[in-house]
Amino acid sequence: MLTPRQEKILAAIIEQYAEVASPVGSSLLAKAFGVSSATVRAEMAELERLKLITQPHTSAGRIPTDSGYRYYVNKVQQATEQIPESRAEKALSARVQQAGLPEQTIKNAVDTLVELTHNLGMATIGNQLYMSGLSNLFNQPEFVSVHSLQEVERVLDNLQPWLREAAPNETVSVYIGHENPIGRGADCSLIISKFRSPYSDHSYIGVLGPTRQSYRGVINLVERAGLALEEALYG
Repeated sequence: MLTPRQEKILAAIIEQYAEVASPVGSSLLAKAFGVSSATVRAEMAELERLKLITQPHTSAGRIPTDSGYRYYVNKVQQATEQIPESRAEKALSARVQQAGLPEQTIKNAVDTLVELTHNLGMATIGNQLYMSGLSNLFNQPEFVSVHSLQEVERVLDNLQPWLREAAPNETVSVYIGHENPIGRGADCSLIISKFRSPYSDHSYIGVLGPTRQSYRGVINLVERAGLALEEALYG
């Protein structure tokens, strides 16, 4: 069990790393929390002992592990406070409502997710998997090596049959890094929302991106996409 300060430091590391894609140091966090660098280093050492963060190389700052992301995402999904709908969520809802025919409505939702999250977006349309934003994914610094690209390609090749067979039943499902049921070595996260469509009661929309994600915002957007599609298709 983490202390409140440790939870805040872990969240700060995750959110800062998502923005800058470089390890987060103690001095930056010390300023943010109004404590000494020594205090932050002690807290970071405990988070590292718990395998929630790691130091990629000597004298570097820290980055989250898959376990750290999982702890953070669980807290985000367990939060019960009502959060006002963001401007991005409102924009997504508005664009989905304007789309027209079901197939175009779903594609429009995916394209909007791509624009707002800078990830690869996808959705099931009948027996097809519509994808958009592949260049967003391959432009991320995590996917510069041939091996990493091959791992991501394996995920994409197997995504549609896996969705059909596994049929995740949660409103929003989040698969982080090595939790990913396909392509565990791809260093990417899959965030998907189930929704009803004229094609299937188990249709899915979501994004695939690096584990280095702004999870809170992306999870909210993916969930909003699923809800907006049901409202547009059945409202």
